[in-house]
Amino acid sequence: MSAQAPRRDLPLAEYGLALAVLASLGWTVATFRETGYLPQPFVFDTNDSLMDWFNPALWANRPGAYDVWGTIYPPLSFVFLDLFSLPGCQIDSPFHARDCDWLGQAAIGACYLLNVALLWVAFRRNDPRTAIPRTVAMALGLPLLFTLERGNLILPCLPAFILAFGPVSRSPFVRATASAVAINFKPYLLVPMAALALRREWRPLELAGLATVIVYLLTLAWTGGGTPMELASNTAHWIVYQGGQLWSEVNYSTSYKSLVMLRTAPVSLLSFVPSRLVEGIEWTVPLLIRASQCVVLLCAAAAWLQPAALGRTRLALLLFGAYLITQSPGGYTQVFLLFLVMLEPWQGAGPRVAIVCAYLLCLVGDIPIATIIDMSANSWLSGRPVTPSFGFTVGHFVRPGLIILIVWALALDSLAQFVRAHRWQRPTLGLSPA
Repeated sequence: MSAQAPRRDLPLAEYGLALAVLASLGWTVATFRETGYLPQPFVFDTNDSLMDWFNPALWANRPGAYDVWGTIYPPLSFVFLDLFSLPGCQIDSPFHARDCDWLGQAAIGACYLLNVALLWVAFRRNDPRTAIPRTVAMALGLPLLFTLERGNLILPCLPAFILAFGPVSRSPFVRATASAVAINFKPYLLVPMAALALRREWRPLELAGLATVIVYLLTLAWTGGGTPMELASNTAHWIVYQGGQLWSEVNYSTSYKSLVMLRTAPVSLLSFVPSRLVEGIEWTVPLLIRASQCVVLLCAAAAWLQPAALGRTRLALLLFGAYLITQSPGGYTQVFLLFLVMLEPWQGAGPRVAIVCAYLLCLVGDIPIATIIDMSANSWLSGRPVTPSFGFTVGHFVRPGLIILIVWALALDSLAQFVRAHRWQRPTLGLSPA
């Protein structure tokens, strides 16, 4: 009987969803072999693969990253790229460096493999029954593969995030250092760290904050640039620049905000979608965003009153999910959210809905609706001329909605847990831990 129990408990639904992710990856690979380029939502500039790594790597080996290039990367990014690049290759252009710098290419591959290994360890320790399908979906799903194709610095950041929030290490020092590294790579990861304050985990929050400041000051001294004023000024200019790149933003977005702004783009949304639908989107999207923010704020208030009712992972998930619904720092940032979702147990309606949505967000590829532009270019990945097409897809409308559904499913489940907690424990209003 005991030998058969694990078979009965096998999460067949998750294995089926993981197989769907693998099937979508197979379709994408077949499409790449036929056309020579990766289909949407991968970036339509087929010669730009890995350039999120090699563009800043060029400036990691020369002065002027902040005052000439106007980067918004924190100093840690340039310290890391300085250590994992060959200076002799960073002379002519980032495209030359991409072909020359074998150390950078090896570092990209090593970071990806490290992420896969840590995902497996985290999911295995969290729930051995679901570790295989969840690792498969995360490792071979769209968000992490998109990150790999871009060579984005989320690759060295994600291991730190896994150590900070996953069940990999219990050491307060390791968790605090990992949090500091993650925040210094991607400052928006301050948002999920607010879960520590809501739970009144002051000592871990203090350690993480101190470590974050120390890492920042050390890397600031190393690079000689990246002061708070420089980062703030460059960020303001970046926001203005991104305002003119709406089609690029909406290609793989976490928020409907970019989609709404397309009405005023040079190539308007009205050219491809009926005006009545556009008006419906313009009315519904702000309402969805505000409602999602409100339900997460309600959960945050409830967490302050009942800090022991929810774990830090669930609170971090809700806070970061609300951020992604409001803003879109890039589709690859979903890896952080999906990792937190995959730590949820397959129990109850809310977590199950969220986990299914996470698997759906891992599906690779998209379904085109209307073509906007056909291009002639070279593909760095295939090494031959290609004719990529870019246009509207089903994913533009579905993916942000799945993130909203994740947040709402887990927020409502959380509120139910808070109500149950109030039956057994009085609310806590002071600053002391529960």
